[in-house]
Amino acid sequence: MTNLDDRLPPSSATSLRAGNGEPLLLLHGGTSSWHCWESVAPLLFDDHDVFAPTMAGHAGMPDLPRPYTIAKAVDWLEKTMDEAGFETAHIAGNSLGGWLGMELARRGRARSVIALSPAGAWSTTETRVPRIFRIMHAQQRLGAPVLPLVMRPPSLRRALLRTVCEHGDRLTADQAVLAARNALCCTALDDFPSVIATEYEPYGMLGIPVLIAWSEEDRILPADHYAANWRRYAPSATWRTLPDVGHVPMYDNPELVARTILEWTAHATAIRTAS
Repeated sequence: MTNLDDRLPPSSATSLRAGNGEPLLLLHGGTSSWHCWESVAPLLFDDHDVFAPTMAGHAGMPDLPRPYTIAKAVDWLEKTMDEAGFETAHIAGNSLGGWLGMELARRGRARSVIALSPAGAWSTTETRVPRIFRIMHAQQRLGAPVLPLVMRPPSLRRALLRTVCEHGDRLTADQAVLAARNALCCTALDDFPSVIATEYEPYGMLGIPVLIAWSEEDRILPADHYAANWRRYAPSATWRTLPDVGHVPMYDNPELVARTILEWTAHATAIRTAS
């Protein structure tokens, strides 16, 4: 992972806000926090007013009224956007964040969407993803007392984080420990099976530029298993493959992720300006 840009401002435990330009909302994946964007965000500050919140039910944030649902999560995000002064924004989201970005677009809050290996659009009988999260959570709980020790060697970070990223050794030990501890604090995780089992409506033609960029080495949501449903749910989306990155591409290649976001937001702004 690259060193943080000098312009990365002091931030709260719950969000990051910095930069100038068109509004850009960054949404993390399930069990994560805004910190997954910390090496990407400084690369976006020259072009965007960047806001990256930690979502409700994640990393110690207060719960939504239980049970956690996608509709409640989007309600919370709309309120959070209002408080940030974002009537609309470009939205880049990973996994659950990509799914929520598409739901915000459905409600008319997006100028464009960049969905990075998005969750959602799956069968209501999906069992694989809940099983992966159960196994990961059990492993993290067992390893919690020794996390600072086992995350110290780069080779161990790479091995232990292989489910979520291809190059875990690019994170610092502190970043790896924080990612694992965030996952342990995710209360929304308890309701993920029911979230997955709920039937959702396809997005159709949203009327804004949508990019679905799938990680080539995704082990949680491999494209050959999950992309077909997204092609049906979002028929107007443009597709791209991100090479040599895992499910959380921000950990593996922040520059690639930032470039992908900036190219797409510039494309969307040019279309809107020309119309």
